[in-house]
Amino acid sequence: MRTSIVRSVQSAIARSRSSSSTYVCARTYSSDSVPERKVAVLGAAGGIGQPLALLMKLNPLVSKLSLYDIAGTPGVAADVSHINTRSEVCGYAGEEHLGKALEGADVVIIPAGVPRKPGMTRDDLFNINAGIVKSLCTAIAKYCPHALVNMISNPVNSTVPIAAEVFKKAGTYDEKRLFGVTTLDVVRAKTFYAGKANVNVAEVNVPVIGGHAGITILPLFSQATPKANLSDEDIKALTKRTQDGGTEVVEAKAGKGSATLSMAYAGAIFADACLKGLNGVPDVVECSYVQSNVTELPFFASKVRLGKNGVEEVLGLGPLSDYEKETLESLKPELLSSIEKGIKFANQS
Repeated sequence: MRTSIVRSVQSAIARSRSSSSTYVCARTYSSDSVPERKVAVLGAAGGIGQPLALLMKLNPLVSKLSLYDIAGTPGVAADVSHINTRSEVCGYAGEEHLGKALEGADVVIIPAGVPRKPGMTRDDLFNINAGIVKSLCTAIAKYCPHALVNMISNPVNSTVPIAAEVFKKAGTYDEKRLFGVTTLDVVRAKTFYAGKANVNVAEVNVPVIGGHAGITILPLFSQATPKANLSDEDIKALTKRTQDGGTEVVEAKAGKGSATLSMAYAGAIFADACLKGLNGVPDVVECSYVQSNVTELPFFASKVRLGKNGVEEVLGLGPLSDYEKETLESLKPELLSSIEKGIKFANQS
């Protein structure tokens, strides 16, 4: 995607126009070289949503960019619409415009919700964000039931099961089209590994399995490439730092924010992979938290092959070190508890 962004900026196509209201669109010219794809960002005026909107505007695979939030979205839409890239930008503010924002969407990205604050765990966010996700997914089931849904709203370990239950009730659930975005864990694992191993980060690959919170995050450094001769202590320290990456940012921002910019980048990387899969690009593989048979848990993050229908194949875990095997077993109860909490919430009332 990095190359695509540079290319899209260098080969700019048109200028946009903007207006101010609760519903604003700015049109640019389309390209016939790739399929028309509509991407909707729900929570587009927030800390993750705004940089994510910018990155999706730079993606040449997007022909329509729909930005929704309860307030503030027309301004965000007007701002990014001035960027001279392919996509038409529409901004929608208020629940009465949610349906219009979603209609015809191929990919829906959900960063909506409240951010973490110092001392707050992802589980502390549950009661607020779970309700938001439930409401948004009810609308997705009605207005774009076949869209690929990329869940960023935390706690992802619970919000993905909530979404699944909402879609099941609506009769629209397709496990191949629902993803928990765990890409930030992969991004962090690659960065931290490259720093410790003193290798080119652009060449690093590290699969991350499990979930998307604390101890449920398990980077498989034994499978990392390029190979590096790191000690057991180094591996454990890298694992811990990857698991605590979100807390590291929250504390560094001293209560004034969470991991918004890196999360937006990771969300854009995963959305780009989904779009490539929809467009028929072969061998698109990313880690994601999906319905899975890889373990006994109903949802689990592992490598996933993406295609025209979303998930084409959930890949196996591959060989694990003894440390990774032990850590995998220890994370399962925590992850199962989060899954069950999400399912219980979705089935209330």
